[in-house]
Amino acid sequence: MAVSEDLVGVPVREGDYGERVATVEPGGVEYIALRERHGKPIQLLWTWLSPNLEFATVFVGIIAITLFGLNMWQAATAIIVGTVVGSLSHAVLSSWGPKFGVPMMVESRGAFGFLGNILPAGLNAITGAFGWFIVNSVSGAFALQALFPSLNLPFWLTFLVIVIAQVVIATFGYNLIHVFERWALPLLGVVFTAACLFIFFNGNYGVGYNAKAPLASGELGGWLLAFTAAFGYAAGWNPYAADFTRYMSPTINRFRVGLWAGLGVLISCVVLELAGAVLATVAGTKWGPTDIPTAQLQRAMPDLVYYPTLLCIAIGAVAANVINIYSGTMSLVAVGIREMGMTLKQRRALLAVLAGIIGYIGGLVFQAQVAPGGKYEAFLLLISYWIGAWLAVVLVDYWLRNGDYGDERIFYDTHHQRWQGAVAMAVGLVVSIYFFSNNAIYLGVVPKANPDVGDLTFIVGFVVAGAIYLATSMGVRRRAASTVST
Repeated sequence: MAVSEDLVGVPVREGDYGERVATVEPGGVEYIALRERHGKPIQLLWTWLSPNLEFATVFVGIIAITLFGLNMWQAATAIIVGTVVGSLSHAVLSSWGPKFGVPMMVESRGAFGFLGNILPAGLNAITGAFGWFIVNSVSGAFALQALFPSLNLPFWLTFLVIVIAQVVIATFGYNLIHVFERWALPLLGVVFTAACLFIFFNGNYGVGYNAKAPLASGELGGWLLAFTAAFGYAAGWNPYAADFTRYMSPTINRFRVGLWAGLGVLISCVVLELAGAVLATVAGTKWGPTDIPTAQLQRAMPDLVYYPTLLCIAIGAVAANVINIYSGTMSLVAVGIREMGMTLKQRRALLAVLAGIIGYIGGLVFQAQVAPGGKYEAFLLLISYWIGAWLAVVLVDYWLRNGDYGDERIFYDTHHQRWQGAVAMAVGLVVSIYFFSNNAIYLGVVPKANPDVGDLTFIVGFVVAGAIYLATSMGVRRRAASTVST
């Protein structure tokens, strides 16, 4: 579905950008003109490898052992299966970027309509530009403090360094983000590979299931919780998928686009989360509420590896958050925010700076409470809830339309309304959370009575939202079939 550059109703990104790096990306959520398309599928491997080489990824594996009480092999299978599912959906959505040439949360308007899309776009903005922003920035700031213990650096300073670095890169935009992820990968890859080898060597693989773990819900229930957390982490990138492929040519091999994007998430998440699970079993590590998670790395490796790892945790936090800020702020624009007298370029840049300011204040207020080790597992589960329901709607809608939306005007038409999408997602969320949520914020009816069921919220939400949208949207299928036949 390629659009002509002068199609009325489709805002085309203006300005010359090409592959320039040292310039602020012109525009915001407009369609990318064909003359501006560039990039190769292989670059998506490092674009999605680097952001996951950080401590937040490691901690997904840690909580499978320390909070859910799983043994090593239960944790490993939950991590692998959950990550595979999240990576597959990421691959599919990434392949849509070259086809449509618009950001993910703009493409989402096809299924949700212009107003209905406020629901997923708003949730994505909160999750990315603020939620993940604070979580990753705080862990990066703590790593910098531990890296220079003799300097006794205050938290506000190390946190500020992390925030400024990621806001600057995110403000420059698409090309600089891809380049930064590429150049960060060799350092992050080498250091985290060395760290993981020491962790794997020093692990206690015979650790058994711990029924007394803080959030133990039986072996099956704990497995489902760990599976959902792993899915939530990998799928947390799904609403950004097309944002980083929309500049690629519509004639590119879209299978390779999805393949490299999915592999980037899969490889990095599986390896580091498995390392986190093993780290939780290393002798001498402590995982109490007052213990600093990053400091436990020192128990598994020599200082020669430990201190470079702390540096890479800080760099990895920046690598993750430039993506969170960039896509989170575009989601805010996709919500329909319209500042008087401002261009889309100015709007996106301003929102990136505002996200940095708000995130910085939030990080100073909450600090360790939002870092891995606080309510991190609840955050991961909540992400899986809304993304599961959203995924069901956009995937079913794509299938109903045979991937054909006519032309890109549908994504920018303020009169295009699809109440079915918002209703299906909302009902899926309400039903699944009320009955099946199992986290520190809210305990659903089913797990309250039967703790062994773990957390089935995102699975139930996906099925319910998908079924409702399918049942209320068969007319779309008939119109799509009619279009193809003619």
